[in-house]
Amino acid sequence: MTLAELAVRLGCRLQGDGAVEVFRVAAIDDAGPGDLTFLSNPKYASRLPSTRASAAIVHDDSADAPCPTLRTRNPYVALANAIGVLTPPRQPASGISPLASIDPTASVGPDVTIGPFAVIGASARIGARTVVHPHAVIGAETTVGEACVIHAHVSIRDGLAIGNRVVIQDAAVIGSDGFGFARRDDGTHQKIPQVGGIIIEDDVEIGAHTAVDRPAIGVTRIGAGTKIDNLVQVAHGVKIGRHALLAAQSGIAGSTTLGDHVILAGQTGVAGHLKIGDGVKVNAKSAVFSDVRAGAHVAGVPAVDVETWRKAAVLAERLPALRRAIADLEARLRVIETRLMT
Repeated sequence: MTLAELAVRLGCRLQGDGAVEVFRVAAIDDAGPGDLTFLSNPKYASRLPSTRASAAIVHDDSADAPCPTLRTRNPYVALANAIGVLTPPRQPASGISPLASIDPTASVGPDVTIGPFAVIGASARIGARTVVHPHAVIGAETTVGEACVIHAHVSIRDGLAIGNRVVIQDAAVIGSDGFGFARRDDGTHQKIPQVGGIIIEDDVEIGAHTAVDRPAIGVTRIGAGTKIDNLVQVAHGVKIGRHALLAAQSGIAGSTTLGDHVILAGQTGVAGHLKIGDGVKVNAKSAVFSDVRAGAHVAGVPAVDVETWRKAAVLAERLPALRRAIADLEARLRVIETRLMT
């Protein structure tokens, strides 16, 4: 594809020779002739002059490059679109495999693709243009919207509601039982039936091996546009707002509410029955044990304001020296006290 054609597709401003052809996207250090590279993080700006790429996506205000450029206010979004144009995803064979198991009472919309050994339960409804990959299981009375992609070995349990354009990556489990047990008088535990629902709104993506639990009563809800990484635990009754980002190995305990545009970095833990306000950011490996006001940025165990955490982290490195200094002062004080007493 010529750079001029790509500029039109991406809505970028072309600077340089539009007849240059590009075939794939590559990192600055790895790119060669025929490659399109990108600069979205200023820390890599010093590497751009030495790139061998045929063209580069850069910010409107970036300095000149040794190759033609596509200039935009948001290079990272342009990069995402460029990858989609130059390396479109492989599409499975269209149609319904004769090896799929579809209950006669299920409803399958037009242009749906269902792979071998996928299972569609009784009274389930699959929307138009949805792709169900091999070995996925969609339970009875579950609704899956239009243009969804359900990857291999996904399990979507009975009676759930999945919106439009939802992507669920391999081996995720939607609708597993919430962790609910009542302690009996003799110390044993009685399981609380988890019969509530799950609502996943439009344009959500759920990563591989992530679990979204159903509650005993009520619903677990994931808001429109939210993106969830691999190996994330969303417990029973959790409510996640719109356009949140949850990185790998995060865990949210039961009945907690996350607002819109919340970001949980990797291995974050959030305790149960909390309210996390809109726009909150939580640093990696933090543990949140109390409500967090909207717009806050927190870090640490327990999580506190990020500036407080940074100051404490600096002090922590000095603790051995401070301990030695205090021990020295105490020893000198004892000497002085002994002299005063004699």
